Amino acid sequence: MDKLAYTTVNAMKSLMNRQTAIANNMANSETVGFKADMVSAKAQYLNGPGHNSRAMSVDRDMQADMNGGVITKTDRPLDIALEGDAMLAVQAVDGKEAYTKRGDLQISPSGAMLTGDGFPVLGESGPVTLPPSERVDIGSDGTISYVPVGGDPTQPQQLGKLKLVSVTGSQISKGADTLFHVADDGTLPVDENARVISGALESSNVNMTSALVDMIETSRAWETQARLLKTAEELDDGGAGIMSLPQ
Repeated sequence: MDKLAYTTVNAMKSLMNRQTAIANNMANSETVGFKADMVSAKAQYLNGPGHNSRAMSVDRDMQADMNGGVITKTDRPLDIALEGDAMLAVQAVDGKEAYTKRGDLQISPSGAMLTGDGFPVLGESGPVTLPPSERVDIGSDGTISYVPVGGDPTQPQQLGKLKLVSVTGSQISKGADTLFHVADDGTLPVDENARVISGALESSNVNMTSALVDMIETSRAWETQARLLKTAEELDDGGAGIMSLPQ
């Protein structure tokens, strides 16, 4: 494969990844606390004898647009919106600690507190599990209070606190599970200054207008690369034709 064709195919692969990220963003425009995917690429030269004249596009780790979404009051006791850069610690599928902005919490039949997408919520002492309760409330500092079944509504009991962390200054990346992970399987310490807004939710920060514009631009860039690939094919055919002429 000549240089033009190689470079073009590599660029098309990168554009496919970008289009996938845009489509995923659009599909999650209504998902609570969703942070838009951002795909970036860098040039990596192929080392070898002679001049390094070929560079392939290598996608970096998936990053996210960390700008906040719109916070809307719901008055549902288990809904929380995490202020600023605060995030909620959850247990990922592999059992490791991860972080999310999703605050539509729920209680499973077994008493486990889960996020809206089913990840177990972590407190400062481990996964949060509640006894049968008539009401559960979450304070601005993440304190969990509940009224046991048959208990006095004016005398709620404290269970513990949600594990709230700050991601400022930390090396985190967004995984395919939509959760945020610390590099090298690390964990973040509790941030005592982190705050939540009870009875509210943060919406997705996906801007549909911008996403549509990005999708159109990416599609046009793909078409341009496809034309370049056709040109490369024609040049190859022309060169082969010249080489086959009788001497």
